[in-house]
Amino acid sequence: MRREMNATDESLKRTIAIVGAGRVARGLGARLREAGWLIGAVVARRMPAARAAVRAIRGGAPCAGLTRRVLDAGIILLAVPDDVLAAVASQLERTCGDDLRRKIVVHTSGALSSAVLAPLALRGAWTGVIHPMQSFGSRTRPRLEGVLFGIEGHAQALRVIRRMVRSLGGDAARVEAARKAEYHCAGTFAAAHVLASFEAGVHLLMAAGMKRRQATRALLRLARQVLDNQEVLGPRSAWTGPLSRGDFATIGLHWQSLAHYPPEFRAAYAGMTRLAARLLASAPEEVLVRLESVMPAVAAALQQRAAGSA
Repeated sequence: MRREMNATDESLKRTIAIVGAGRVARGLGARLREAGWLIGAVVARRMPAARAAVRAIRGGAPCAGLTRRVLDAGIILLAVPDDVLAAVASQLERTCGDDLRRKIVVHTSGALSSAVLAPLALRGAWTGVIHPMQSFGSRTRPRLEGVLFGIEGHAQALRVIRRMVRSLGGDAARVEAARKAEYHCAGTFAAAHVLASFEAGVHLLMAAGMKRRQATRALLRLARQVLDNQEVLGPRSAWTGPLSRGDFATIGLHWQSLAHYPPEFRAAYAGMTRLAARLLASAPEEVLVRLESVMPAVAAALQQRAAGSA
């Protein structure tokens, strides 16, 4: 009898209930199952979505709406959008009450800390965060080997989270709860903003007469070269472009040409150029002063803002 109970307890500790049926829920769930974790209830608002998630994960039991069946798992993974996470946590607390005691409840948000799970912690759950710094596509399974996972939470939750990350081949890094927004913003700069910047470059090359495929291929090669240099040489040695050479005349030509495009093009160019000066130039204040003369709209905006604050 004791052996059966111990086997059941061990199975419970390796069973994960997943709340959510989106890209992260499906992708992370599938990888965890492949790494040897057991998948229990897979919860979505509607049964078709839950069934689709189970098919993608290749494991689990579909459930429409939050249910006490999540308690059959030792770990409850909340993979839902940030704007509903607090509401889902409150609903889980109302559904499961004190039976959440000693359960591991973690969410996958990059921007929110474990504090959003406070109602569950008050019921005795050990709460935490497991956030893979990785994009999740709708048609491909993520490769998580070597991926950094931002983690945070109760010590008991962190023990399990680290085990999950190791099983996925990832690298766990503890993030200060109060600095989660900055942690997440870093990924936005390196991924989402890069994609928008890249697409702007594609549009400019197409305007210059290239086909989209040709423009995309050329800029992908260029971007990869810069990133490879960054990895090997560091940011300042990899820095390229007119500002790195002090070529303010070329920056002025860029600025004039962007007048023919939607205002966001100029705003993004000005912001990224000034940011490069601040982060990469050896004398940033001097460079920023020079930039004001070649991008006059930026200088005017700065003067207007200064006058407003005065």
